[in-house]
Amino acid sequence: MKIGGKEYRTIWFENNLVKIIDQTKLPHQFVIKELKTVNDSINAIKTMEVRGAPLIGATAAYGLVLAILENNDQSFLKKSASDLIKSRPTAINLKWAVDRMMNKISGVNSEKILDIALNEAKEICEEDIRFCVNIGLNGLKIIEEIYNKKKDTVNILTHCNAGWLATINWGTATSPIYHAHKKGIPVHVWADETRPRNQGANLTSYELNEEGIKNTIIADNTGGILMQRGQVDMCIVGTDRTLSNGDVCNKVGTYLKALAAKDNNIPFYVALPSSTIDWKTKNSKDIPIEERSSEELSKIEGVDEDGKVKKVKIYPNKSKAMNLAFDVTPAKYITSLITEKGICEASEKGLKNLFK
Repeated sequence: MKIGGKEYRTIWFENNLVKIIDQTKLPHQFVIKELKTVNDSINAIKTMEVRGAPLIGATAAYGLVLAILENNDQSFLKKSASDLIKSRPTAINLKWAVDRMMNKISGVNSEKILDIALNEAKEICEEDIRFCVNIGLNGLKIIEEIYNKKKDTVNILTHCNAGWLATINWGTATSPIYHAHKKGIPVHVWADETRPRNQGANLTSYELNEEGIKNTIIADNTGGILMQRGQVDMCIVGTDRTLSNGDVCNKVGTYLKALAAKDNNIPFYVALPSSTIDWKTKNSKDIPIEERSSEELSKIEGVDEDGKVKKVKIYPNKSKAMNLAFDVTPAKYITSLITEKGICEASEKGLKNLFK
């Protein structure tokens, strides 16, 4: 997709370096950062210079390529793989990508290992783009159906950023929106601010603006009243981990949106590539929920009157803060799952009909 009228991907390999768009700098600065070592990749994931389940998976894949460039000894690669998996615990794509890479390069001749690893990392990225395009085309049918009935702008509420900045290109939740826009269907997006890191305001609204799609940033607790007023036609979110029973783990606050949607008879969709499905974990209570630094809540970044980016504290000095990054939305509150292979009910039967 585009930034400043120029096509970009979120990550690419160039001159034995991995290049990323540093998302901690958006929307006020556009910075392309170079990753030179596997530890650079781990740090980029931990600090959320890259974020979004598919993108952190791709970053981990390229991280192993960088590890090979440093030292292609199998013991070093195994430690690098373990460290990458530990960098963020909730999104399943991270482990999926690392396991896929390690299966590909395990026991490979040292002369061939770099080429094999690099080709596999690139294929993970290309595959993600194909999956996101198909998610978009499948989700487009839903938006078209609403528009054909309404004959007016389709109002879509989304939470956090499941846009192209969270993937390699197109996004998951945004892909149907981009495809609808390109087809000439008028859409408007309600973008939840998504505290504490404000990915909805800083990233979703930013990328929609760059593509010329109408959007409005709202405080996280505004969605309910908009639904009550009839100002939301559908909700669509992404997911960091989807269990085989259809339960969805996504950015904290997703669960509350699904509850409000259910109460107001608003369809609630989750868009995901198959790499986000966790076929092994059976109980959502067993999903590791990341708890991040309380500073993400107590401090906020913005631009001052002189155009300088500054971080300021907004909480009382004696106050404590808790910063859980994700929550789980039970399958019963989800209208359908939108995948690269089609649309299905949020259930084991629905997913197995598509993928098994």
